[in-house]
Amino acid sequence: MSTPTPAATPSTPSNWNLPNVLTSLRILFVPVFAWLALSHHWWWAFGLFVVLMATDKLDGDIARARGIVTDFGKIADPIADKALMITALVTLNIASTLPVWITVVIVVRELGITLWRMWMLRRGHVVPASKGGKLKTALQALGVALYLCPLPGWMDVPTFIVMLLAVVVTVVTGIQYLLDARKANA
Repeated sequence: MSTPTPAATPSTPSNWNLPNVLTSLRILFVPVFAWLALSHHWWWAFGLFVVLMATDKLDGDIARARGIVTDFGKIADPIADKALMITALVTLNIASTLPVWITVVIVVRELGITLWRMWMLRRGHVVPASKGGKLKTALQALGVALYLCPLPGWMDVPTFIVMLLAVVVTVVTGIQYLLDARKANA
């Protein structure tokens, strides 16, 4: 008589993995980025911002490809994203020419949608990032990167236009999330 083998239980990935380390480093380096930008070390701030934004893409790709998506990563990654982007916008308000109203619109939308997503999650509904949301992130990152670069004066207008596009896409995607949710709950 053979002994029955125990049923295989799915293992939970360890929080100690490369994607979570990258996310944690992104959070830890936000104050360094802020110091560089506020100290007008523009090229260093730009370089660090680009590296930190690259880790945002990289950590998610690695986690999904290796099947090591964790609850920590699901929580920490959006926190890291918001911390970096909000810090970048505020430091550019202080140390550069980025208009404050742009930061206010983006921050209100980002925090509003984040709180709404948390509320939806408590009701059992996961709201995934949309393609528009990914475009929004890319445009925000490009706009911030352009503001960080010590570019010639003739680039001021194209830089501002990119940031305006980021604001428009930010607002439109925020509204779209809410409309989609309303349709789904109707």
